[in-house]
Amino acid sequence: MDLNSASTVVLRVLTQATSQDTAVLKPAEEQLKQWETQPGFYSVLLNIFTNHSLDVNVRWLAVLYFKNGIDRYWRRVAPHALSEEEKTTLRAGLITNFNEPVNQIATQISVLIAKVARVDCPRQWPELIPTLVESVKVQDDLQQHRALLTFYHVTKTLSSKRLAADRKLFYDLTSSIYSFACSLWNHHTDTFLQQICVGNEAAAANSLERTLLSLKVLRKLTVHGFVEPHWNAEVMGFLHAVFERLKQFLECSRNIRAENICRDRLEKTIILFTKVLLDFLDQHPFSFTTLIQRSLEFSVSYVFTEAGEGIVFEQFIVQCMNLIKMIVKNYAYKPSKNIEDSSPETLEAHKIKTAFFTYPTLMEICRRLVTHYFLLTQEELTMWEEDPESFTVEETGGDSWKYSLRPCTEVLFIDIFHEYNQILTPVLLEMVHSLQGSTNIEDTNAILIKDAGIMLIIKVFNGHMHYALTFVFQVRIETATTLKLTVDDFEFRTDQFLPYLESMFTLLFQLLQEVTQCDTKMHVLHVLSCVIERVNMQIRPYVGCLVQYLPLLWKQSEEHNMLRCAILTTLIHLVQGLGADSKNLYPFLLPVIQLSTDVSQPPHVYLLEDGLELWLVTLENSPCLTPELLRIFQNMSSLLELSSENLKNCFKIINAYIFLSSSEFLQMYATDLCRSFCELLKDITTEGQVQVLKVVENVLKVNPILGPQMFQPLLPSVFRGIIDGERYPVVMSTYLGILGRVLLQNARFFSLLLSQMACELGQELDQILGNMIEMWVDRMDNITQPERRKLSALALLSLLPSLNGVIQDKFCGIINISVEGLHDVMTEDSETGSYKDCMLMSHFEEPKATDDEEPPTEQDKRKKMLALKDPVHTVSLQQFIYEKLKAQQELVGEQGFQALMETVDTEIVAQLQEFLQGF
Repeated sequence: MDLNSASTVVLRVLTQATSQDTAVLKPAEEQLKQWETQPGFYSVLLNIFTNHSLDVNVRWLAVLYFKNGIDRYWRRVAPHALSEEEKTTLRAGLITNFNEPVNQIATQISVLIAKVARVDCPRQWPELIPTLVESVKVQDDLQQHRALLTFYHVTKTLSSKRLAADRKLFYDLTSSIYSFACSLWNHHTDTFLQQICVGNEAAAANSLERTLLSLKVLRKLTVHGFVEPHWNAEVMGFLHAVFERLKQFLECSRNIRAENICRDRLEKTIILFTKVLLDFLDQHPFSFTTLIQRSLEFSVSYVFTEAGEGIVFEQFIVQCMNLIKMIVKNYAYKPSKNIEDSSPETLEAHKIKTAFFTYPTLMEICRRLVTHYFLLTQEELTMWEEDPESFTVEETGGDSWKYSLRPCTEVLFIDIFHEYNQILTPVLLEMVHSLQGSTNIEDTNAILIKDAGIMLIIKVFNGHMHYALTFVFQVRIETATTLKLTVDDFEFRTDQFLPYLESMFTLLFQLLQEVTQCDTKMHVLHVLSCVIERVNMQIRPYVGCLVQYLPLLWKQSEEHNMLRCAILTTLIHLVQGLGADSKNLYPFLLPVIQLSTDVSQPPHVYLLEDGLELWLVTLENSPCLTPELLRIFQNMSSLLELSSENLKNCFKIINAYIFLSSSEFLQMYATDLCRSFCELLKDITTEGQVQVLKVVENVLKVNPILGPQMFQPLLPSVFRGIIDGERYPVVMSTYLGILGRVLLQNARFFSLLLSQMACELGQELDQILGNMIEMWVDRMDNITQPERRKLSALALLSLLPSLNGVIQDKFCGIINISVEGLHDVMTEDSETGSYKDCMLMSHFEEPKATDDEEPPTEQDKRKKMLALKDPVHTVSLQQFIYEKLKAQQELVGEQGFQALMETVDTEIVAQLQEFLQGF
């Protein structure tokens, strides 16, 4: 595309593309789309959007097309990629001038420069950063601002790259510009404070904008530009300076009128200061240790004492609370139960926290939370009076605790209480007792404080269902007088909760029937689900009424898909609680699953995720395969075609059918399933590929004779992947697991497969076999699961005894793998000193669950029974090696056998002999 002749044409089409008339607009868009891959098109766009005399809308459109073109055609490997010559010209043109007068276009140009930098900086664009650094030093206000804006977007983009080589480049970049970035920020900050002091609002607003941008740059450099930032004095100096600057800016906000043009930007800058601290704490908790004391002092002072009155605003309070919460809950600051296992950094941080959170400090924080931050406002009281159900729904909805004051208050109170429950349990007990007394209805504040206290108590025990519901229902049904808490009471105790289970469940069920709003019914169902989940099988005597009511509620909620989602969640926990008895729910349960997972039905958009989960737990708890349960699988073919985020659960469901009744299931669906898998493997992620292969592996495990025949179309690609040296370890590991099953448990089919591969690849059968064994031995380290490692050893050993020259050539490798397998599975008996295979299972033991574990499902039992037939768990590797070596010795004679053993490393032979002592 010739620049001179094309510019006029492109300008005309861009102008047409800004038209409101679709008859003009559509052809123009089509023409622009055709030009996207034309050489020189982006150079024309650059000339147009940098020409400030042209119409703003046309320039805006030009810059957008340019930006989109970077995404599609800038990378060298992209189809229709831009030439290196044109890219060189474009890079130079983008940073020639930073003088764009229109803010929105300036922002877009900065973003597109950052997009180019993500691909090309610093290797193909080494001049970018030096140019930006020089440009932010100029005196011209507009150029300085635009350069600083670009500097920020470039820094932001480069800091987001995660590959190790890119991280190293960003570390180097940060090291070279950090001092400059600090001085730039200090300069603009000081300038702003001076200008605001003398009342020059317009100049102050300009300086504040530059302060904000330079701080954004520093935030990215500080958080992402250092491996161990605490060793850099300049970094730590900047972070300590943040607190001083925060105080200065907060004082400024006290003195600036609400209508002042700086007010909004000032508050944004204050919040950005807190984000610097929060991000640094999140990314570098140990480097933050020296800032813990100051952060806590600062936050508590402004949020929980009179120091913040008249200064702080809601979002700043939220940020300070988040900072306290992150320090309190930070895993890096929690010592191990065995103190000796804790790092010195952890112990130091914990020491600082403990010294700060004294009894008086904790008391004052909790008192202010209850009496100041958690009180209902007049507006909220009005909402409560007008529509209590709607108010409750709004209060409990969403997950924005990081950004809203009330949820943030709740979360902070809960986290502090759980972290310091030894100190605060007596305080909460005292609060409980005080709430049980009567309150003067004329004293509005006292009523609000009581309400806040009750709400917070319930919030504290949320997730510890026993205490929340015990408290509420002890009051409600007058069966107890005191809520007893002890230091170790923050774990759910089913035995302690059971006396209240029947009455609690009955009352909740009554509430579910009485309330009318869908959102309220959803919340009641959520609580019921939590109870069922916690008590599990203990719920069985009490669920009859709920089981009878849910079909009616399902029918009534036909137009309310979110309520149906809540019903599905309840059913999931019901099935888990009922176990094998959930079969009695099938007349209602299976049609629900059928509807929820049928992609031809509109409700599937809302119900699919929960429907799949319900389908899965139903199969896991099913005692047998019914015709109706088998029929539902007809939905799976369309689900696999979706290739959505639900694929993982789809594979789990397929595996569950295989474990439940492989013969019936595979006879009906193996052909369709194999066809779907072949299509999926053409375009799927590595993780998805592994999930498909694991299904095939499970089929071979359950049915080693018919399984390979049923999934025969998939096996050549598995074999080819092995001999080609599949580069992804997790995929290679699964390939070897599949072929190991075939080789060990269906030697006849393995021979047929070997012949097929030799024919397809045009190679000798022995050459294919040798390549397979060689690659297997070479990539054994890709296999991390002990079961698969033992399987590989058993599979390769199954090739012995043999007179085949290739197998004898690979004898050394087979022995090496076998000895590795012995190291994996053999444990020494401390009494006898002999070795035994730790993977052997001799009889079925009912899987037992501890108090912390869920009881075994029917599928768990099926897997255990399957393991009793699996060579990995029934064949002693030690015995198998001995028998195979003995058979090889008998086949080739003593001299021939010694010749084979001499190919094995003497250290490996010594280890083998030690393992085989006693044979």
